[in-house]
Amino acid sequence: MDKQFFLGIGLAIAIVFAGAAVYTGLIQHAPADSAQYDTLYQVSTIGALIQGVYNGTVTMAELKKHGDFGIGTFDRLDGEMIVLDGKVWQAEADGTVVPAADSQTTPFATVTYFSPDFRQTTPDHAMNMSEFTAAMAAQLPSLNMIYAVKIHGTFPSMTVRAIPAQNLPYPNLTAASAEQHVFRYTNVTGTVVGFFAPSFVKDLDTQGYHLHFLSDDHTRGGHILDMTVPAGSSVEYDITPYYTVALPTSGTFAGANLTADMSGAVAAVER
Repeated sequence: MDKQFFLGIGLAIAIVFAGAAVYTGLIQHAPADSAQYDTLYQVSTIGALIQGVYNGTVTMAELKKHGDFGIGTFDRLDGEMIVLDGKVWQAEADGTVVPAADSQTTPFATVTYFSPDFRQTTPDHAMNMSEFTAAMAAQLPSLNMIYAVKIHGTFPSMTVRAIPAQNLPYPNLTAASAEQHVFRYTNVTGTVVGFFAPSFVKDLDTQGYHLHFLSDDHTRGGHILDMTVPAGSSVEYDITPYYTVALPTSGTFAGANLTADMSGAVAAVER
């Protein structure tokens, strides 16, 4: 597969994967304007978030111009973000879920316009999070692409977390995640929302699967730590071959040390 990388100077880095292969028998829908609808739009980098860059720089109103589906967090690391069907929800550390106001800001988020390109069915046995990520990664047509991932169903168990808002001076994400509030739900119906990212974006985003959850009644949600995926579940994938990263031009991002390999710390706090 040919790849072309483009580095834009200014407010954003745009990484474009050109000449994406067509997976015969899998592609079900192709938007007319791929550049608009097949782009993963990301605010800041996971490395900056790990270092404690928590001040929001992009409003929800602006974020929704770039996608109707995605995940992230809020100013000061205040809870978990779920973007579904064009609406932004905030899963707070007290266990409540509320609609996010357009004026709220995010220090880190990833969104796209979700339109499934193909579907995969999980094996004929229930799987936990680790089993799911390993089994479904093995089924992907390529491990070198970014996919938006969506699962709707009733989950026998769902374990999620939310981190409370942090105060200055901000701790790094490893320390902040020690304050996370964990919630465990049984037989909960809702939607898993998230992305699969290849290993070569490790300095920008979480490698592998990064998933959040929102219940159908919008009362439960958060960052998924573990879950039970029922046998034979349908998993929808949207290939997003265009990748735009909007870098903050204010706040502490410019002074953050982003030279170290953060992949181990990312894995620890995300899983």
